[in-house]
Amino acid sequence: MTRRTPKDPGPAARAHLRRCLDRWGPALLSVLLAVGAFLPVDSRPLLSASGESEHTSWPALIPPVLIAVASVVAVRVLPDVRWPVVAVGSAAWVLASVPATLCVASYVVGSTVRRPRRQMTYVAAGAAVTVLPTVVGLAVGLSGFVWGDLLSSLGGAGLFVWLPFALGLWNRARRDVLETLHERAEQLEREQAARAEQARLQERARIARDMHDVVAHRVSLMVLHAGALEVNAKDEGTALGAELIRTTGREALSQLRDVIGVLKAADGEGVALGPQPTLVDLERLLDQSRAAGMTVRRRDEGTPQRLPTLLEHAAYRVVQEALTNVHKHAGSAGTEVVVRYHDRALEIAVHNEVPSRSVESLPGSGMGLVGLRERVELLDGEFTARPRVGGGFSVRARLPLPRPDDTPAHDTPHAMEEQK
Repeated sequence: MTRRTPKDPGPAARAHLRRCLDRWGPALLSVLLAVGAFLPVDSRPLLSASGESEHTSWPALIPPVLIAVASVVAVRVLPDVRWPVVAVGSAAWVLASVPATLCVASYVVGSTVRRPRRQMTYVAAGAAVTVLPTVVGLAVGLSGFVWGDLLSSLGGAGLFVWLPFALGLWNRARRDVLETLHERAEQLEREQAARAEQARLQERARIARDMHDVVAHRVSLMVLHAGALEVNAKDEGTALGAELIRTTGREALSQLRDVIGVLKAADGEGVALGPQPTLVDLERLLDQSRAAGMTVRRRDEGTPQRLPTLLEHAAYRVVQEALTNVHKHAGSAGTEVVVRYHDRALEIAVHNEVPSRSVESLPGSGMGLVGLRERVELLDGEFTARPRVGGGFSVRARLPLPRPDDTPAHDTPHAMEEQK
């Protein structure tokens, strides 16, 4: 048979136990001290003038009851106030030889008091309190006291004062060590997070260098060849095509330079922020696709209205990415761009037909539609991208309009007019 090893309860069980102690610990300690008030270790307290037993009469219950009540009150004010439990513990030992509250007082002093002078003062006072009844009884010649009781009193000082005090010191030292280890662990986590952030910045810088070395260099060559073709073209159509390639390449270089600047910059410093394209620039974007041989139709529905710049920029990016996907996967297939204005929303839809001939798909990262979905959802919009029933592909985005009182100052009609 396989022997099963006991499972470690783990941090969760220890945390649950700690919460239970924090919640029920004071009440349990109060009950124990109240019961301990009726259990003295010596039947000859200092105030008893004779050796006769007094525990059979009801007046003898008055001191234990008072000690029990005072002990409960002293425990309830812990840990904010410590002196009541010390005073009650000393009085309980002197008056009735009750050790329970004295033990708690010794432990509290050892675990909470940090000044060595105060600690030594209490240890000396506690030892004197435990020995005082026996010394006074022997000095005044009370019946029932013998010199052998002095040794028992010293043992009581060690058991009820010094031992709880030592346990309190040990618990405080253990707590300090655990707090130090916890702080050190948090510091190591912060250092690890800083190193990870530094590694990310270094990786961003490396990506920027790679993009500059590979992509920017090849796009620059494309722009140069297109410029040469435009100059040496013998017909107007070739010149116009070369001009389009050169203009598109220059725009791609400009956008690539902005991306590289963001990757190189720390916390966005040094990034040149220019005006972002909006729906006003949408027709120019469609003309670029038409010049590349794609049949693009635009259809506007509803009543055009002033929109926040951020929302218009998101709509522009949806159309741009959708047209890019058509170029990659459908070539010059017929495409329709629909801009639909609702009362409280703007809807953008891009539908493309099935290509008339086979198209070689261009390479891509596969993250374009994912980025669009994130952009639209950040604006509390809805985004769908799926194949059409009759063939082709469809991209839709519905962007809700903000309430009038939520429109930022820089997106007011007057500010938008100044930007345009």
